[in-house]
Amino acid sequence: MTRDLHHWIDGRARANGAAATVVVSGPLDRLPVATVPLGSAKDVDDAVAAARQAFPAWRNLAPVERGRLLAKVAARLRERERDFVDVEVSETGKLTSEMVSGLHVSADYFEFYAGVVRALFGETINLGAGDHAFTSREPFGVVGMITPWNGPLTQASRGVSAALAAGNTVVLKPSEFTSSTSVMLAELASDVGLPPGVLNVVLGTGTEVGSSICAHPDVRLLAFTGSVGVGKMVARAAADRLVPAILELGGKSANIVFDDADLERATQSALTICVGAGQQCSALSRLLLQDTIYEDFLARVGAAMTSRVPGPTLAPMTTEAQYDKVVEYFEVARAEGARLVTGGRAVTGELARGRYVEATVYADVTPDMRLFREEVFGPVLAATPFTTEDEAIALANDSEFGLAASVWTTDSARGLRVASSLESGQVMINGGRSGIETPFGGYKASGIGREKGFESLKHYTQVKTTIVSTR
Repeated sequence: MTRDLHHWIDGRARANGAAATVVVSGPLDRLPVATVPLGSAKDVDDAVAAARQAFPAWRNLAPVERGRLLAKVAARLRERERDFVDVEVSETGKLTSEMVSGLHVSADYFEFYAGVVRALFGETINLGAGDHAFTSREPFGVVGMITPWNGPLTQASRGVSAALAAGNTVVLKPSEFTSSTSVMLAELASDVGLPPGVLNVVLGTGTEVGSSICAHPDVRLLAFTGSVGVGKMVARAAADRLVPAILELGGKSANIVFDDADLERATQSALTICVGAGQQCSALSRLLLQDTIYEDFLARVGAAMTSRVPGPTLAPMTTEAQYDKVVEYFEVARAEGARLVTGGRAVTGELARGRYVEATVYADVTPDMRLFREEVFGPVLAATPFTTEDEAIALANDSEFGLAASVWTTDSARGLRVASSLESGQVMINGGRSGIETPFGGYKASGIGREKGFESLKHYTQVKTTIVSTR
């Protein structure tokens, strides 16, 4: 059954009227799953006006009261787990287990910021007798937020929860390919008491709706997650209006395995390329292996990857364009001379109804190859050998990206030494796990600013300094 979606503006559904629509096909079988209205600049104007009108009362609400409403959102998300999971699986193709985990992470974001916003304090500054100076953190106002198709609920929850906790109001544009759970989230938030206009959702394309949000004079902060190319466009729009932007962009993250590593655990870390079918900006897609274990580790990873079966244990590509892109990279890898260890094909047979590709490993990938440098955004590992620690660091840093990295070694001093030398916003040593508490963002072309953790609240606020004369 196809869902007919609508915008959510000022606490209620916006009738589609005569607006153009797009029918979204699901990745599991390419059958229609949703009809999405293509919003206009007028819809954006109305949403921003509602958000602007709601802002004064929302920012003046005590942090503890804002937090209580966000905690209600978290609780209701958990209560409606099955509804959200089923809808998002139909649109993204994620495994049900992956989406259940994502649902609870989404709830955790609202729960986390519901609590920590009460610790968003300023500082006092000693100017000597006669003057008292202090800083306070204040919201920007209307935040324009644009989220991608690969994690619609978690990405929206991550940004919306922090922005609202800080006292901002939000106009959210999800991807037109995976819009349903963003609208459901806004409806749910209204149901638990979020005031009208605090969270608005406008559906449509980046060309029309996204551009209108970026250009709107009453949007005081832009938050974007997506590709580098579009991120540059958002950054230019922000620069034109002299407003800040939080940009979480692409990645080509390195997973460095030294010969003294726990190879079994390191192999399992390599398999994380299959989570969400590799459609994650932080995916550890470059496998850098010390030459003394190179062939042995490739055999381990190759065998492990064959256990990821499209359908039961490997999700499809979410969009048709992404499916075509990954299949094209298989051809690119062959043409450039990378050695195929396993996979490297689109799935045939009954599963070909969906957008499935095989879990894939390529060996002997050199820095001059596209597979080494470009973000595939699929379940594709590119393996490269190294000899020394310095060479491993140089290979890892030889990228325009710097979002995440991983280091495997039983030498703790080396692990910390390598981590400190990596040009990356996040480094995991021996499988260290990130959480909602840990700031997330990139170096270089991977972005500007940070999401997650207490650090995110800082990015969704601006500092005011107040100086009082006591003379």
